[in-house]
Amino acid sequence: MSAPLSSARRKRLTMGAATAIIIGVLTALGAFSSVKSQPAPQVTYKTITGEVIPSASLRGKVVMVNFWATSCTTCVHEMPAMAETYNKYKSQGLEFIAVAMSYDVPNYVVNFAETRQLPFKVALDLTGEVAKAYGDVKLTPTTYVIGKDGNVIKRYVGEPEFAELHALLEKALKA
Repeated sequence: MSAPLSSARRKRLTMGAATAIIIGVLTALGAFSSVKSQPAPQVTYKTITGEVIPSASLRGKVVMVNFWATSCTTCVHEMPAMAETYNKYKSQGLEFIAVAMSYDVPNYVVNFAETRQLPFKVALDLTGEVAKAYGDVKLTPTTYVIGKDGNVIKRYVGEPEFAELHALLEKALKA
């Protein structure tokens, strides 16, 4: 027998469902992904292991920054494919940081990362400043692909089409 959901957990689950609906509408309208040509913001990521990663230290590498939440069903669904993508390209220099949204409960994030043995770095955005720096990210999942030059190559809102993402990564990693 499971315990009843707390009102906070119900709210997070409702937010996740609403996000899934919004992503569906955006996908139908063609807003699923967009090309950006601006520099990635200069931020500092703080991981669940206590590591501090300034974005400047990632310069010269292709980086994926994935904004997600444990209450986001699409995020949870895409994580195995994100892990496979990272594992496929990490030896070629891909870096990956999964940034948990500020409303996500840190213990849930740590538990999720540990039980699923996520192979990439997982950061907490406790204040929301990282999401704000990336254009005030509200929808999850939102993933940015950043080139070696530090510029955003592409932004995906919702789960990416992985064959297309892999082609993009291969091109960026060879550049």
